[in-house]
Amino acid sequence: MSEEKIRISGDVEVSGAILWKEPSTASGEEDNAEEIDPILEKKLLRKLDFTLLPLLALIHCLNFIDRTAIGNAKIAGLEKDLGMQGFDFNIALTTFNVFLTVASIPSNIITKRVGSIWIAIQVILFGIVSLGTAFVKTYGQLIGTRILLGLAEAGTLSSLVYLLSWYYRRKEMVIRIGLFLGISPALAGAFGGLLASGLLSIRDFGVVHTWRKIFFAEGIITTSVGILLLFFIPGDPLKSRLLSEDERKLALARLNADQIVKTNGKKEPATVKLVLRSLNIWTIACCVYFILVNISFQGLSIFLPTVVNSIGHFTVVDAQLRTVPPYAVAGVWCMIVIFWSFYINSRAIPIITSLVLNVVGYATALSTKNPQALYAACFFSLAGTEPMACMLLIWGTDNAALDTMRAVTAAAIAGFGTIGTIIAVWTYLPQDAPNFHKGHSLNLAAAALAVALVVLGAIYLRWENAKRDKGERNNRLRDGMSQEEIQNLGYRHPKFRYQI
Repeated sequence: MSEEKIRISGDVEVSGAILWKEPSTASGEEDNAEEIDPILEKKLLRKLDFTLLPLLALIHCLNFIDRTAIGNAKIAGLEKDLGMQGFDFNIALTTFNVFLTVASIPSNIITKRVGSIWIAIQVILFGIVSLGTAFVKTYGQLIGTRILLGLAEAGTLSSLVYLLSWYYRRKEMVIRIGLFLGISPALAGAFGGLLASGLLSIRDFGVVHTWRKIFFAEGIITTSVGILLLFFIPGDPLKSRLLSEDERKLALARLNADQIVKTNGKKEPATVKLVLRSLNIWTIACCVYFILVNISFQGLSIFLPTVVNSIGHFTVVDAQLRTVPPYAVAGVWCMIVIFWSFYINSRAIPIITSLVLNVVGYATALSTKNPQALYAACFFSLAGTEPMACMLLIWGTDNAALDTMRAVTAAAIAGFGTIGTIIAVWTYLPQDAPNFHKGHSLNLAAAALAVALVVLGAIYLRWENAKRDKGERNNRLRDGMSQEEIQNLGYRHPKFRYQI
């Protein structure tokens, strides 16, 4: 045996915390070891990292820019031009998020059935909707575009996470999801502010003027990228043109190493039973965490231009530009959290630390009227919540087993977490300006509650792992069980250990 090769068999350690044991077959205990050349594996990982991650980051950036463009359009005259009053703006945002939530799980199941081509189609669809928004003339038409945008974007984020799980082992996911998902909103927020300020500075063309230029330009860019994705987005490793035949074998061997029963890349049918089993106590916990985090993050991200504009006498362009630095700092902090989580092999500690920053930010916003301090509070609040989308999706999918469960879990967390965004829409109300006391108070309460619940969740996972260490879940494995039955146990398998 060459010293350049490692051997995978028997008990396999995943990310230092999740254990899989290959079950015996009908003919007795069989050594199904697979050899993985570490040099070839590093070469494959480099190829995946330099192709998949930039592509998925671009998709998520476009997704985030298109959904938050309405915040930039608001201070550029959207409400006045469409005759919007009172809570009309909040209702428009709520409409989008309701349809996004409802369609998230069905959208991800479509991705599982038809493949990554569905992601490309979604990008085209929400690009077209954004483009169409540039030409709306009434408030009713704006509501229509928000409904269509919610349906088009539903499941995009969770589909990207699910696509990554086709190529990466679980211990590798935290860095990869963090790189594309953690940094994308920060880049998108910064780029969106720069793009909006730049577009508002150039001359109008035809009926496309002021805020309409924001939707028009972003719609053109997104739709063009979506069309290109039809030809370039990677699909299932069994068929993807991204991999050579040798790379395909290596990719499948790597995935087999993480599985109780080796499937060689073949995915089990998405049955109703597996879908319902995916909505377990931990998935529900991560959904609740994401709801609370989204109350804080989405509320401020959508209304950040308005908040910045309220703490100083800025032009529209200056207000847009001042939204860029908080996102840039948040992106740097997000990368620190992701790598920290990877190296200490823990999700709970980095999440709790980051949420404490969020608490500090909103506590500061409530305790002062100083413009500089209020602006500084935006940095803390955004930095504290920026890593949460990727960290919670990672934590949820870390603890989900079977392909169907990973797909549903990712969609559930991203989809039901949007309920927090719906609540966030109503946290910054017009009559609450310029101090936004009610909005900051609700966000502070949500952040503090999230910290407490994450602590309880980590305690629960440690307790459940202790139960399995003592053999108190061994009764789930019965004599005579088929390979399919053992595989379908998923996270319930006695040898499965939760990632804390």
